[in-house]
Amino acid sequence: MPTLLSAWFNSHQPNLHPPSFYSLSLFRSSHPPPSPNPTLAMALSRFASSSRSGSLLKPLSSAISLRRPISTDTTPITLETSVPFTAHQCEAPSRTVQTSANELLTFFRDMALMRRMEIAADSLYKAKLIRGFCHLYDGQEAVAVGMEAALTKKDCIITAYRDHCTFMARGGTLLEVFAELMGRQAGCSRGKGGSMHFYKKDSNFYGGHGIVGAQVPLGCGLAFAQKYSKDEAVTFALYGDGAANQGQLFEALNISALWDLPAILVCENNHYGMGTAEWRAAKSPAYYKRGDYAPGLKVDGMDVLAVKQACTFAKEHALKNGPIILEMDTYRYHGHSMSDPGSTYRTRDEITGVRQERDPIERIRKLILSHDLATEKELKDIEKEVRKEVDDAIAQAKENPVPESSELFTNVYAKGLGVESFGADRKEVRATLP
Repeated sequence: MPTLLSAWFNSHQPNLHPPSFYSLSLFRSSHPPPSPNPTLAMALSRFASSSRSGSLLKPLSSAISLRRPISTDTTPITLETSVPFTAHQCEAPSRTVQTSANELLTFFRDMALMRRMEIAADSLYKAKLIRGFCHLYDGQEAVAVGMEAALTKKDCIITAYRDHCTFMARGGTLLEVFAELMGRQAGCSRGKGGSMHFYKKDSNFYGGHGIVGAQVPLGCGLAFAQKYSKDEAVTFALYGDGAANQGQLFEALNISALWDLPAILVCENNHYGMGTAEWRAAKSPAYYKRGDYAPGLKVDGMDVLAVKQACTFAKEHALKNGPIILEMDTYRYHGHSMSDPGSTYRTRDEITGVRQERDPIERIRKLILSHDLATEKELKDIEKEVRKEVDDAIAQAKENPVPESSELFTNVYAKGLGVESFGADRKEVRATLP
């Protein structure tokens, strides 16, 4: 089953102005572009043959495997964001972002796949195929995709319980997602973690945490390990505006600043901590300034290119100077969790307005179309492919078995200590750990 970044490409990027506020310039590349998958090939071939850019991008003759990465050696496209970054205790990064036709189409597909996955999870939850807590990410996709575009797999990410799309961006598969959500063996945590505890150590994704704010000190610990080992890598510790007042966050930031750890604290500010608006919970909702002595940056979290630029800047800063805070100004369309209708503390007009004016996928769609990088039909074809991938993964996950009962006793005690696990009545030995 193809994945978002690792399997499809095996890789390893509050108010928005319309795309027409961007300026576009193209530069000839000295490297011929590789061939993407068939849908991207069609889109890029059209881009290559257009009267405006036909001499800049060679037509693509053949499709490559979905498992092969798309090269960055394509014709550069330079865009200037319409919304500037707001900085605290540092100079704001440039508004000029370099991208490519390949990357923009990749962003579109990645976010469309995430959106479809989360909508499908909503349906599965309502059908009672997913139980327990379930927090969906639709609306916030630009944060996960833009962040990943600025990182390598050596960099670590740790987040809270709204973790499905971050896991996918790190290279997880749709089957692992849906199997975990439905408590099946093929899940990324063997069906034992559920929605809140996704994990992918081989890509340095460390969860997936259910205790509000508790992942931030762990993330700073990862950053300590990176500095101690001289890895030249950073850790992104994500939390929501609802966790921004947690004392442990400030304690972790303090010691990270004292030791100049490569920790980047990312506040995904979707403006509601559960059902409480930010202005009701925080005397100072300017979360990027909350570090006081630590620099911060406010980022348009609905713009995937702005997120990519900010994360690139933050990584360079953290490696040289220590921790920095990024506030991603974003929005979730669903309620806090599936038990929250999301309409008692905000109006439906507010949600509709954000969808119409700020949606990250529609923003990229308009950008692609306005610069003739693909046709509307080609983008629709990508969305059809995405829908089929999600449906196929769900079908596979439904056929996957639930974990064996003995799995109740694994991943609890350290191995090699002769520990025995008993049943509730203490009469029957259930398992003797090796």
